[in-house]
Amino acid sequence: MTHRDLESGPLVYRQRLATRLTHWAWAICLFFLLLSGLQIFMARPDLYLGQQSGFEFDNTILSIGAAFDGSTLTGRTVVFGHAFDTTGWLGAVWNADGNLERRSFPQWATIPGYRDLATGRVVHFFFAWGLVLTLAIWLAASLVNRHIRQDLLPSKADLKALPRDIADHARLRFRHEGRYNVLQKLSYGGVLFVALPLIILTGLTMSPGVNAAAPWMLDLFGGRQTARTLHFGVMLALLAFFVVHVAMVLLAGPFNEMRSIVTGWYRTDPESE
Repeated sequence: MTHRDLESGPLVYRQRLATRLTHWAWAICLFFLLLSGLQIFMARPDLYLGQQSGFEFDNTILSIGAAFDGSTLTGRTVVFGHAFDTTGWLGAVWNADGNLERRSFPQWATIPGYRDLATGRVVHFFFAWGLVLTLAIWLAASLVNRHIRQDLLPSKADLKALPRDIADHARLRFRHEGRYNVLQKLSYGGVLFVALPLIILTGLTMSPGVNAAAPWMLDLFGGRQTARTLHFGVMLALLAFFVVHVAMVLLAGPFNEMRSIVTGWYRTDPESE
């Protein structure tokens, strides 16, 4: 479906309604999941590998804490045995009164802003099931309208064009075409078919109820603590994807990109017709 504009390239209907609705539903869910997840993480700001954790185990790979350096409170984050001063950001952060306090993350980075594990869990689980429902709706709609096959599966020609596409993006040279480029296909596919299912499955693996019903999930992910670490790692990967995604939108033309994901219509380059 194409609508011509004499002053520039044609408008093409690029984003289906189901794609646009689930895109914004994911954005809302992931926002609340991130901030409520950090609230939950503050109850035990450590990551481990294996089935168990505790003082008698030496399997910590990340720990966020604080300690006094003389009379000064300092944030101390340990990653794989290497300690870093993270005062003001992690472990020891500034409160509303301008004083440092023991807290894993700043107030603006958690929901609620104050310490409330129970509320954080309620918010987190609500939007977690919202994420699951949105993914199921997107998958069903994308199979029906052939969005997966037509727009997300890279072809042999796409893969051959991958080096050129990487070079173009590195030079900030963007093509405005009626279909996704190969980097978009690979990154969106990675999020939809790897990252989101993995973060859902590792989240379920941390539930004692799910462990009782499906103990094989503990073996699949190497224990509840390893599942928790993977869950946190995938969250960081999704956060990195979000930062890159927003940067690409701004660099490629924010008005055109936002129009596409809001209305479905996308302005292409004249030569792409």
